[in-house]
Amino acid sequence: MRTLALAALLACLPASAIDFGNILNKTLDSAKKFQEANKEFTPQDEIALGDGVTAGVLGASKLHPDANLQRYVNRVGKWLAMHSDRADLPWSFGVIDTETVNAFAMPGGSVLISYGLVKRLGSEAELAGALAHEIAHVVKKHQLSAIQSSLNSDAWASIGKDVAGEAIARRGGDVWGAKSAVANIGIDVVKSGAFLRPLDRSMEYEADRLGVVIAARSGYDPYGLVSVLQMLAQLKGDGSGAAIFDTHPPAADRIAELEKFMPKTLGNLPNLPQLEARYRQTVK
Repeated sequence: MRTLALAALLACLPASAIDFGNILNKTLDSAKKFQEANKEFTPQDEIALGDGVTAGVLGASKLHPDANLQRYVNRVGKWLAMHSDRADLPWSFGVIDTETVNAFAMPGGSVLISYGLVKRLGSEAELAGALAHEIAHVVKKHQLSAIQSSLNSDAWASIGKDVAGEAIARRGGDVWGAKSAVANIGIDVVKSGAFLRPLDRSMEYEADRLGVVIAARSGYDPYGLVSVLQMLAQLKGDGSGAAIFDTHPPAADRIAELEKFMPKTLGNLPNLPQLEARYRQTVK
């Protein structure tokens, strides 16, 4: 699994090869060179940035030790991603070992879900709904847009020229230097707290709408996501603390938005499976 190796891989890179601090300061202090930064950000840059963000998250929260659970979640997630509009990304899915109720989507196709959320779900359809929501964020590049906005500068253009130039000069043509610089920014984004800032409400609603479509395309009951939101609404009502409440609109509002969308979009679907027994067999 790609998420398992990211932190170790980044740690093995020779930090002396590039002066990250000097380059990052130079890019962040420079004037914005392009009006539409998203168009200048390549898929390879997006993946490298996501690798750095994933490494930063895993530096604070380790993966759950149940290998069977990890395989199961990764298998469900990859099946869903195959039915998205960005199936060609190097998708990976993992469960972090924390009781906090939350899930994260990184640019480039890494998705992490907390064990605290996994154990509160009741079926594979609910797991699919939660993962499909995160996949939708990646498909729509929501986190990528938010990270770029938080930098207040088109650092990516400078990375492509300055960082790659220095890496090639110092390392005899090894272009991984540019990728590691982008990944390093991803780690810094996590450390600074920028990655955990709430997305715009419209992005969350869009991810819900696309998420239920991805779930249905994959053969899951799309109302699995609605069940997840109902569970979160009850959790909030019980006064339980969960990080997801700090970064997402209220569950009741999300359900209300889906109630406007789902009947007219998915109303003619046949009954699709919930797969409760298979889920309970895997998630003890």
